[in-house]
Amino acid sequence: MKKLLLGNAAVAQGAYEAGVRLVSSYPGTPSTEITECMATYPAEEVFVEWAPNEKVAAEAVIGAAIAGGRAMSCCKHVGLNVMADPLFTDAYIGVGGGAVFCVADDPGMHSSQNEQDSRHYAKAAKIPMLEPSDSAECLAYTKAAFDLSERFDTPVLLRLSTRVSHSQSLVETGIRTEQPLKDYEKNVPKNVMMPAMAIGRHVFVEERTGRLAAYAEDCAFNTVERHAGGIGVIASGISYQYAKEALGDRVSYCKLGMVWPLPERLLRDFVASCETVYVIEELDPFLEEACLAMGLPVQGKRLFTPLGEYTPSMIRRVVLGEEPAPVRTPAETLPARPPVMCAGCPHRGTFYVLHKLGLVVSGDIGCYTLGAAAPLSAVDTTVCMGASVSAAHGMAKVRGREFAQKLVSVIGDSTFIHSGITGLIDIVYNKGINTVIILDNSITGMTGHQDNPTTGKTIRGEATRQVDLIGLCRSVGIDRIEVVDPFDTKRLEQVVRQETQCEEPSVIIAQRPCALLKKVRYTGHCRVSDRCRKCKVCIKLGCPAISLDAATGAVSIDPTQCNGCGLCVGVCPFGAIEKEED
Repeated sequence: MKKLLLGNAAVAQGAYEAGVRLVSSYPGTPSTEITECMATYPAEEVFVEWAPNEKVAAEAVIGAAIAGGRAMSCCKHVGLNVMADPLFTDAYIGVGGGAVFCVADDPGMHSSQNEQDSRHYAKAAKIPMLEPSDSAECLAYTKAAFDLSERFDTPVLLRLSTRVSHSQSLVETGIRTEQPLKDYEKNVPKNVMMPAMAIGRHVFVEERTGRLAAYAEDCAFNTVERHAGGIGVIASGISYQYAKEALGDRVSYCKLGMVWPLPERLLRDFVASCETVYVIEELDPFLEEACLAMGLPVQGKRLFTPLGEYTPSMIRRVVLGEEPAPVRTPAETLPARPPVMCAGCPHRGTFYVLHKLGLVVSGDIGCYTLGAAAPLSAVDTTVCMGASVSAAHGMAKVRGREFAQKLVSVIGDSTFIHSGITGLIDIVYNKGINTVIILDNSITGMTGHQDNPTTGKTIRGEATRQVDLIGLCRSVGIDRIEVVDPFDTKRLEQVVRQETQCEEPSVIIAQRPCALLKKVRYTGHCRVSDRCRKCKVCIKLGCPAISLDAATGAVSIDPTQCNGCGLCVGVCPFGAIEKEED
């Protein structure tokens, strides 16, 4: 059957057709939909789960593969950092059933804190990496990755990017091929990576790399397209699609679907057949440096950029010297539309209070990272998942008690489960006095409302045991725990003042569901009455429904954006905002 599929959906279809038995992931844009799509296939055929973090997910996949079943994990590029520890060791162990790890890079940082080129991981871990350029290849390469994994006894990386993951193209779907479980045998030299065993397995890894390099020379993933003229292009993934759109049949192409190990003979022959060769690749000069190391005269980043995404017009300008056709632009400058927390967002009350108190806020990864933006301007640092807790511990230890009493960590419920617990243990064990605020909005909001261990539901919506955040914090040694509604700003302010002055660690759970959850039913909308004194306190909330007339100083609330959450009613010092029922 032919159908249009997102690249992520095509990966899921390919894994399903390949007979995958287990998929374990942690949500992360732009990879999230792969696992969500997997959960639409029958539960009796494939077990699908959201794991607490990417490391756990990778270990579940490794265990499933050792046990003889095909398994897959999916993450974004920074999630690959989290799973790197088990992945690098799995390169030595190998597989029983096929093991595929999908990683989606984010050139342009549409939803990420850095631009990271995951191709380096394939080289460093010494495992093969495939890179599809459209949805049809997403399906085909995923199926092939499982076969490649079992053929060479290796985990396989499948690299996508935002544009491949989130664009649709035509695919031809097939039926599932059930794969029998491989026999499980106890094999200590292969599966127990203590030093004596690992030394022997490293020999295998190097031999396997040689066999994979020989395979890369003639495999179906790497192809050459000959056209008239002396210009050649080496590209892979979405960069190949951009080059084809920009240059058409005016250049020849060496398209690399397997980006590690690289086919040295194929590349040498291709470069020798061209007068000028451009390596076109987003982010790092990974392919270019490999070609230069072979002594091949290619051009790349000197002409292009290591920053962000490429476009066909950029490629056409560099390679052919042709400027793009002029684009009509509006006569007036369009207003900026920066990302903002939604109307009714439960995090807004917390950041309003923290900004009002002038505290140093160690932030984390989630919707609440937007608390750094004006007018809330409440977040001081954001590093990575879980760093809000650990970094604040370090801050307090080097700057002392007085600084610690002006410092809080802010972390979401899902992020706390992902990697905040160990930081909290660090604070308790090493006698810190930090205050940690867990923003419990009852969902993983940032990536599109995925369930997690604190919601009491699995990825398929089945009821399961729900992690008790209060009990969890108590179990690691926290005695002071307060649960507060972040829209009760008066009590929240009182609790934050109280807990930050304590001589022991404490946790505040700011508990209110995400405003976009179906179970949340705000009613009516708010309006500004004639009692308004133009003090602008409500403007400090940064609610998109509240606006200020720069000429008159008058405040108004847009009823089409306001959902009636009532936060502004509580913060107005003059009672000038009222809630009206629709």
